[in-house]
Amino acid sequence: MRRAERRSHPDGMSTTDTLRTERRARLFTRPFVLLGLAELAYFAAAGVAVYALPLYVTGPLGSDTAGAGLAFGAFAVVALVARPFAGRATDTRGRRPLLLAGALLCAVCMALMPLAGSLAGVVGLRLVLGLAEAAFFVAAVAALMDIAPRDRIGEALSYNSLGLYLGLTAGPPLGELLVRGAGFTAAWWAAALLAAVAAGLSVLVGETRTPGPAPAGERKLIHRPSVPVGLVFLASVVAMGGFLAFAALHAETVRLENASLPLATYGVVVVVCRIAFATVPDRLPPLRLGAAALAAMAAGLLVLALSPTPAGAVAGAAVMGLGITFSTPALFAAIFAKAGPDERGAASGTASASIDLGLGIGPMLLGVVAQSVGIPWAFGAAAGIALAGAAWALVLALRVRAT
Repeated sequence: MRRAERRSHPDGMSTTDTLRTERRARLFTRPFVLLGLAELAYFAAAGVAVYALPLYVTGPLGSDTAGAGLAFGAFAVVALVARPFAGRATDTRGRRPLLLAGALLCAVCMALMPLAGSLAGVVGLRLVLGLAEAAFFVAAVAALMDIAPRDRIGEALSYNSLGLYLGLTAGPPLGELLVRGAGFTAAWWAAALLAAVAAGLSVLVGETRTPGPAPAGERKLIHRPSVPVGLVFLASVVAMGGFLAFAALHAETVRLENASLPLATYGVVVVVCRIAFATVPDRLPPLRLGAAALAAMAAGLLVLALSPTPAGAVAGAAVMGLGITFSTPALFAAIFAKAGPDERGAASGTASASIDLGLGIGPMLLGVVAQSVGIPWAFGAAAGIALAGAAWALVLALRVRAT
């Protein structure tokens, strides 16, 4: 029997005829494109804030770097707590209401930033922005799972993720241009406008959830079948967070003339490879591909740790980007293979919580290592975490094969 015929279908359908029908389905449909554009607009707004927030807090508001860190941290903590609730609401209320509410809430908070007047006001708005991001992102992932053909999930994730990457890449330069040319108020209003565009595009996406009565029984906040693979994803995010936190500092330490070059190399590799190899995650078993991706991430981190030279910094970043290219599409495909249409919101909330945990806790823990024994050792520790995640992915793959 062919592998496609043996594949479990999250909707409970597994016949060859169904898969053949889905193979004929187009990926680049109107809702798919509109959803990607909505995410691009939303995360471009977030990118503007990434640049403007620390300068706004330490400049016009007269606070310090600790205040800027507090504003960023408040956002992440609320987003982490809110994601499971957003997932349940996405499954009960639908995808579009959460997409729209998240984008509109983001637009309002960005527009109010110039009126905050104090660090407390900014922190309060960032708390609400955490709710907005949880609602928008969780609903967006669930909507993508609704839209994408079942045997093209990995490809859909590869292309869809470009909205996030490109938005967060383009947002900071746009923010810098606006702050320097017209001031902080113009930057915050531009971010609000981008979020409003995301809201309008979300309306055009429409409701993607399969219509029908909600299944009986209590809906749980945590999608338990997602947790084992979610631990692999968490390991990948911790490793990625360690790289992002210390890549520029490491570049300065090894006397790389352009300290941002490793991060730029990493971003270019991810974007180019996700376009060039978008179909690969659908051709290989997702857990095995995820294990290989984490092994590649570990290899890149070890290059950074063991080759403290400008060439080593760039090469390690490129290998790290290659691993990230495949890790998220593969692991999300494995997670959503265990989630039916009425569980995709819960699975999205459970899986995406790893982003907040990994990017929050990871740099803090690895920062202790970097402070104690140096940045190369922090990269080495991150490589060990990635290898542990790869090993766990292989264990899960063997369990799947045995059943």
